Amino acid sequence: MDTSTVISRLRAAGCVFAEDEAALLVDAATSDGELESLVASRAAGLPLEHLLGWAEFHGLRIAVRPGVFVPRRRTGFLVDVAVSLSPPDPVVLDLCCGSGALGAAFAAALPPRELHAADVEPAAVECARLNVPRVYQGDLYDALPSSLRGRVDVLLANVPYVPSDAVATMPPEARLYEPLVALDGGADGLDLARRVAAGAPGWLAPGGTVLVESSERQAPVLAGIFTAAGLTPAVHESDDLGATVVTGTAQE
Repeated sequence: MDTSTVISRLRAAGCVFAEDEAALLVDAATSDGELESLVASRAAGLPLEHLLGWAEFHGLRIAVRPGVFVPRRRTGFLVDVAVSLSPPDPVVLDLCCGSGALGAAFAAALPPRELHAADVEPAAVECARLNVPRVYQGDLYDALPSSLRGRVDVLLANVPYVPSDAVATMPPEARLYEPLVALDGGADGLDLARRVAAGAPGWLAPGGTVLVESSERQAPVLAGIFTAAGLTPAVHESDDLGATVVTGTAQE
């Protein structure tokens, strides 16, 4: 199958970036049979990143496996904000880490003294271990070693923030092939953010910061949640990426 045929099939399936995707699939295939399988799977709606085995994120190729949340380009803004607020030689925690993309990107931009990651999903933990060294499995802070208490300078928490009622409106490649636990944020989308905020003061170092991505509409509510948890909030926005990040900083 030549590249032009691949492009035609992807276009017919509704792939917006058919030319770019075709080039990646052709490059990834080691035989005509494998290429046929990859194209058929992509045309059926499987995420491109799951088929390739990697996602481009913040200038890196992050290993991604089926059943694991695919890191979004806009979330690179969270990494940029985290690096800008970080002290030198930080202890970093990537909570709800998925593939570990945020932790890996932070480490590439600013090598930390320690980098830890955690997720509740076994598939995510297995995948994240391909990208970052220390990954724990468990429900939020329950997964962490007690030795981290009070020492985290930068807490990256890309928690799910889609309201439950809105999950059905997401693109099929997300709602059908990514775990619901990585998408559904509860009635207003902020259930997990509330739990992260409530527990953060016990794990942050003095002056440490927790960072959470949200929608623009949710940001004022999330800032209030951080305030109620005893953290000083700030809202950061990127018009270019359409991204909103809310931070909560512990007292010095």
